[in-house]
Amino acid sequence: MNYTKSESKEWGRASIKGQWTTMITPFTPEDKIDEEGLQKNIERVLKLGTKGMGFSWNMGEFWSLTREERTWLQETAPELVKRRAMTAFQITDTCMADIVGMGNKAEELGYDFVILAPPYIMAKTEEKVIDFVSKVASRINIGIAFYNSPQFGITMSAKGLSRLADIGSLIAIKEASFNTQLGIDTHLLAGKKAVVSVPDEEIFFFEEYYGFHQQTMFANTSDWRFDTPESHHYVNFINLATAGKLEEAKQAYQKVRPAKIVSRDWWSRIAARTGGALPVQMVKYWGEVMGMAGGPVRDPVYPLTEEEKAELRSDIKKLNLAKNVETE
Repeated sequence: MNYTKSESKEWGRASIKGQWTTMITPFTPEDKIDEEGLQKNIERVLKLGTKGMGFSWNMGEFWSLTREERTWLQETAPELVKRRAMTAFQITDTCMADIVGMGNKAEELGYDFVILAPPYIMAKTEEKVIDFVSKVASRINIGIAFYNSPQFGITMSAKGLSRLADIGSLIAIKEASFNTQLGIDTHLLAGKKAVVSVPDEEIFFFEEYYGFHQQTMFANTSDWRFDTPESHHYVNFINLATAGKLEEAKQAYQKVRPAKIVSRDWWSRIAARTGGALPVQMVKYWGEVMGMAGGPVRDPVYPLTEEEKAELRSDIKKLNLAKNVETE
């Protein structure tokens, strides 16, 4: 952390740019965190040109980790990254003391900022969420990015997110409701007070009409699912779009769009059968096909069936994203 608390918003605006990735937490067949696999994944993502990495995020399965595992991950990730990319750690929890402890630990370990969502049990109103985040912010010095997602039991409105952006050390908002209008409204109402990122590539194509600019694609998995160390079509598209080069970005997106269509189809398909839960099992297996370490998912997530794995491998092979993708 190379900024003071009072400088956090200015630092965020100047520093949080380009493609950020969500790092999965790989598990061994024995259901232990795979440290070798984690190192392998970090090295692979670094070769894609990604600017930052998020650990213990939703696709990182923080909700399934033991307290000891989460602490190990928080302490180990910076040692493996070695400042070759920016890093952030999710501190979302239902216990204020644990959140504050993880926030202070993140500062001590050299993370660039932390991400925080509602505590997903008792915070059922926007007023309560704002009060909770304000209290966390008053007790830690490191900058906070707020995560707006229905996965946490409440989806904040654009007005509520704008009020959160008034908090002095709230530097960014990940608006992941997958409601395009809410994403646009958040940019318009909160975008001058905090860095706003909507994890939908097509958000960039609304910029000229509405007059906002998204400077970062904040923590998604598309870079390591769509790109390889030899081919960076996705990261190139994000770099162009976040730099405001929209005409070039539109052309670059044509190389990304086929993979996005397949991904969206699988995402919707798995989410539909799980009541809207994030399709972690699909994302981890897609990563495995692309050469990442993934491993099993933990309860209550159901793994893909063998038939689904074969079908997904076939779909990825047809996209020609990576060499040596087998369909058997």
